[in-house]
Amino acid sequence: MTEDERSGIELRSFLTCATEVARLLGVGDVAMKPNDQARHLAHAVRKPLLERASLPDELFTPLMAAAVYDPDPSFCRWFVEPAVYAFGRRRVMAALVDYLRIGTDAERAGAVRAWYSAHVPLRADRSPAYGPGGVRDPALDESQDIKTAWLEASMRVFAEASDLQMRHRVLLGLPASHAAYPPLLHKILESTLSSARAHPDLHIRRWAAAADREGV
Repeated sequence: MTEDERSGIELRSFLTCATEVARLLGVGDVAMKPNDQARHLAHAVRKPLLERASLPDELFTPLMAAAVYDPDPSFCRWFVEPAVYAFGRRRVMAALVDYLRIGTDAERAGAVRAWYSAHVPLRADRSPAYGPGGVRDPALDESQDIKTAWLEASMRVFAEASDLQMRHRVLLGLPASHAAYPPLLHKILESTLSSARAHPDLHIRRWAAAADREGV
């Protein structure tokens, strides 16, 4: 499959996801340019997603799929941010970990793009879904163990993926500091570092060198 064919499939998948989000929100009659349907749909749902005090649970899966399939690392926040407000950072991050663990290469790449947006700071004045009266249940956003799961999944993808770009993508998203990894991940971290030191890709070796300087 050529790069253009792969990009076309991913764009159609994004359009399907954005269409489903719009349908569940009841957003219709969207004026769309023929060559940019998905982006126009994404723009149309952005405001109502953040304006609603709650979102139906059935919207969570298509919302996360739209975030993962959005090819733009800046615009995918339009789906991730309202999901974090409405469903909690913990649930959003856990869904992205699942995509990274068992998704296709395209879904894994999308999960890496969306992971950054999942750390969006939350403000009571940003969305009424923050919580009633500006009070939010902290359990919704407790995610330290999920972040640990992300680190582990990233290192496993690095070890198992046959695609160099995928290995490059997940590794360079990992912190170089030893302190960022809990003790239970030290064994797999050492294995990852050993592999990265000897890797033919210059950027991967540079990550290993940075990790060595940080005392990994």
